Amino acid sequence: MTTERGLRIRCVGAIVHDTNGRLLLVRRSNPPGEGLWSLPGGRVESGESDETAIMRELLEETGLSVTVGALIGSVTRPAPHGLYEIHDYACQVRSGVLRAGDDASDARWADAAILATLPLVEMLHDTLRAWGQLPRV
Repeated sequence: MTTERGLRIRCVGAIVHDTNGRLLLVRRSNPPGEGLWSLPGGRVESGESDETAIMRELLEETGLSVTVGALIGSVTRPAPHGLYEIHDYACQVRSGVLRAGDDASDARWADAAILATLPLVEMLHDTLRAWGQLPRV
């Protein structure tokens, strides 16, 4: 799909809190956001549902299997030739051991104090606050 601003690239992100209320974050190893912390997620591949894309991306980036819940919100971010259209969903961990993989150079659970020290992708903190999704501890 194109718009007058260019291509719209559908992406998904996962908002995952553990039983202690900490938020799951990954440090991006590639552009956009290389070296910055963000929610795990990525592009939706052709013919893939948002749910399937989230489950695939989480397993690749964090080693965790998740159950995908409700859509929390959507944002758009600049892309080289258009816009990333990112749809963020609440998720719960089903299984796995947290480890960084694929496009993530690190992965961690962040409480509010840790979140305040991390270099985040643009607008992440404000967006999570507006959606009521900051770490709960």
